[in-house]
Amino acid sequence: MIINIKNQDFTLHHLGAIYWNEKKTLLISDVHFGKVAHFRKHGIAIPRDVYIENYNNLDILIATYNPDIIVFLGDLFHSFLNSEWQIFKEWTKYIKRKVILIEGNHDVIDKEYYINLNIEVLPQLIWDDFLFTHHPIEHKKYFNFCGHIHPGVKLFGIGRQHLKLACFFQTPNQMILPAFGSFTGKYFIAPTKDNTIFGIADDTVFKIKFNEQI
Repeated sequence: MIINIKNQDFTLHHLGAIYWNEKKTLLISDVHFGKVAHFRKHGIAIPRDVYIENYNNLDILIATYNPDIIVFLGDLFHSFLNSEWQIFKEWTKYIKRKVILIEGNHDVIDKEYYINLNIEVLPQLIWDDFLFTHHPIEHKKYFNFCGHIHPGVKLFGIGRQHLKLACFFQTPNQMILPAFGSFTGKYFIAPTKDNTIFGIADDTVFKIKFNEQI
């Protein structure tokens, strides 16, 4: 689905990313690389191959859009260095793209490790009419793209039928991206009439009318 914000076209992809068409830039939030290894280290038996889905999905997006730049809107790596860092390191060499990391609350690895991978690390980024952050910020001048919340939406049908979906959550001056990581939860935000919700189901992104939201 393509939407227009401040005369710029943004494509919402069902894998949870946004492609900024004019700038050939891919926006992704809350991948949480290293989370599987982090939990396994603490004795929680998460299958090792869970993290592979994240890399597969990233490769699909790169093949689809061929972006010049990838901007990660925080929480790229879940915790401190662990066994998954080497995999991430090799992936960054393989993609050969400019990568920018907007620092999130989970990004606690020393910046030098990212700099050594030619990844630019910033607390926030202002680019044209847009402000890119990890935590949501309402700004009067700039439209904010952010993450952190892991937004989800609940849809109810006849009887007790219901669905819980990841979503893109838009306010008048902000877009909150869903968590990209496959091993993350959702936070179900209560929408208002000023919000626009774009639900994700299978390989589809669709706009949800306000009277369908709970």
